[in-house]
Amino acid sequence: MGIRYLKKYAALEDIVTVEDAQALFDWLKQQAKPAVNLSKCVHVHAAVLQVLLMVKPQVQGDVPQPWLAQALSAATPQH
Repeated sequence: MGIRYLKKYAALEDIVTVEDAQALFDWLKQQAKPAVNLSKCVHVHAAVLQVLLMVKPQVQGDVPQPWLAQALSAATPQH
């Protein structure tokens, strides 16, 4: 499914591929308070992870993969 862009956050769902990285970056940079929800995310491409680590959006909901939660918790504000 990829990414759904909602009013207050981007919902990363299922498998988020390298093709989604640039659009996610552009969308996050346009937001006053960038936020993402990864609760339904199964896999993120390394390029998407780099975007998240660079922009540091607020992470909403639980991150299902422990390795991803750990990587993001060191770099992004949690909600």
